[in-house]
Amino acid sequence: MRSFLKSKRTRPVGPRKNQWRGPRAERTMNQHAESRRAKTVARWIHLLWWGGLMAGAVLVGWVIAMGVKYSEPALTRLLEIKTVTVEGVRHIKGQELIELVGLKPGTPLHHIVTDAIKEQVESHPWVKEAVVIRVPLHELRISVIERKPAAIIRTGSENFLSDEGGYLLARLGQADDDTLPMVTGVDPKGLLQGDGGVRQAIIAGIELAKLVGDTYEGRMQVNAANPSNLVASVRGVQFQFGEEAVGDQWERFQRVKPTLKTLNFDGRGRGANVVDLRYENRVIVRERG
Repeated sequence: MRSFLKSKRTRPVGPRKNQWRGPRAERTMNQHAESRRAKTVARWIHLLWWGGLMAGAVLVGWVIAMGVKYSEPALTRLLEIKTVTVEGVRHIKGQELIELVGLKPGTPLHHIVTDAIKEQVESHPWVKEAVVIRVPLHELRISVIERKPAAIIRTGSENFLSDEGGYLLARLGQADDDTLPMVTGVDPKGLLQGDGGVRQAIIAGIELAKLVGDTYEGRMQVNAANPSNLVASVRGVQFQFGEEAVGDQWERFQRVKPTLKTLNFDGRGRGANVVDLRYENRVIVRERG
């Protein structure tokens, strides 16, 4: 029975292998071939488009490079620096700053880096601030603000010129300028090295010289060896200041000054010639001993 049923089992129904043969099958194959050809052509067109774009970019870059290469000499001649103008100098010579910058002959204006030139100019001890401007077509303009001499710094047997910020301007040797106050007692090595502590001592000395100089005429001398115990001298009278703000100490002296009949400014060291302000709420006047 089983063998009979097995022999009678029918095959699954499906299309015959040759049922699409003929005109319809040929038309389908042609359509597939056309589609493949169209995709291939589109792909090649896309590749050619990008290739042409890249080739065009390379060509444009080459043209620009050649243009720059052959136009550079003409541009250099067109923008060559022919004039360097220096403004604001009084104590220094403009040519000195020009030599400090060290411009090479034929340097074109567009090759100048103004920040670099500014830094070079401000390295000069007399220059506080500099502004560098390129002026078309052939001028480089340098404007400077000079430091102003504010004091003579005496160390050992030598004099130095300083501005009010404690920066050294010049080494004077034995030369002097009695129109400026003198600051003594600072460390020579620290002075030459630009030590910050020494600069602060010089600044304090200059400020004290201005404070006392507003009241008494004559050349001021300030010993700044101990910034917390400054000593100012004028016309033979010595003022000693303590750690308290010097402005407050000087104001205390000004209040009692009219009563100090014995204070002697003859410069000869006779009579009361020392004013001690180091003690709170006290003004001590005595002869130098």
